[in-house]
Amino acid sequence: MKPHFETLAVHGAETASYEGAISFPIFQTSTYCESERGYSYSRSSNPTRNELEQTIALLEGGKFGFSFSSGLAAVSTVFSLLRAGDTAVVSEDLYGGTDRGIRQIWKGLGIRFSFADTRDLEKTERAFDDRTKLLFLETPTNPMMRVSDIRKMADLAHAHGAILCVDNTFLTPALQKPLSMGADVVVHSGTKLLAGHHDTLCGHLVTNSEQIAERFGLLQRTLGNALAPFDSWLTLRGIQTLPLRVETHCENALRAAESLEKHPRVKAVHYPFLPSHPQYELMKKQASGGGCVLSFELADDDVWPVLRGGKFIRFAESLGGTTSLITYPTTQTHASVPEKVRLSLGITPRLLRLSVGLEHSDDLLEDLEKMLAKHS
Repeated sequence: MKPHFETLAVHGAETASYEGAISFPIFQTSTYCESERGYSYSRSSNPTRNELEQTIALLEGGKFGFSFSSGLAAVSTVFSLLRAGDTAVVSEDLYGGTDRGIRQIWKGLGIRFSFADTRDLEKTERAFDDRTKLLFLETPTNPMMRVSDIRKMADLAHAHGAILCVDNTFLTPALQKPLSMGADVVVHSGTKLLAGHHDTLCGHLVTNSEQIAERFGLLQRTLGNALAPFDSWLTLRGIQTLPLRVETHCENALRAAESLEKHPRVKAVHYPFLPSHPQYELMKKQASGGGCVLSFELADDDVWPVLRGGKFIRFAESLGGTTSLITYPTTQTHASVPEKVRLSLGITPRLLRLSVGLEHSDDLLEDLEKMLAKHS
């Protein structure tokens, strides 16, 4: 019988046994002396990183895993599959760092990008042309929590001879497995839920394609963006508690979303496991939980007292760690996105993004009440 996800998270890939160590060792070395296991230089391969890479692949249900110095390093590696003249179709609602790379770097390399509402199959198909090689989507998206049908997007991409890459950062394989729904590549900012403790930067790619894996391996070795041994070990340690953390994150986030939905100062709440969410039924079909992130729009412009008014909910970027964080996309995560684009997507100056942590939900709800209280 195949082990359950919780067991796999605790034990990992267990690629090798080193002197009976229960905690996989940190191989803090840059080079090797005629290693019997084939190691020569840690930019190319390192036992601690290999254990992490194979663990990520195992959890995602994939064959090949790769770990990088950040989520954006992983995303950059995906777009490095493209060549000048190729087209990539991408979700119009994207993490600001990915959007910035598209608009300010990768477009300048001769790659054409077409932004599409990937909730809509027909609109997305119209964005394809005869040079499209990649469909890249987030689901749910950052920060508007839009949900795309992974199976339909996979069929669309493959019908046009393109590959589908799904950013699974918000849900992780604990809640959603895009490869099982037809995706060719899964990308993670492991800095978030996978590492889970606000102390590690990392990114990951998983694929079942040997051809894509060979290219990722070449890019990782050549670009020099592989994850360091100590950060690999921290991420392995974080993954051991991933199922437990994700369960609490989801419970707390749903309670927070339900509470915010009833608050008189809140105009709208975006959380895909709320029955009021437009893609709620789709979300339930392809994910087992809503994750830790929600966004909400205030009914007034008085955002700064809310952002700075929390005791346990801290005003800071990032998400998915033990501590609850509230973020202002307009000046933080999506500041580089053109204002016209931000507003068209619903990223208004009244929109706040909340990453719900592992604090007791009663304390978080009390904190939210204080943050939203109007002070004369």
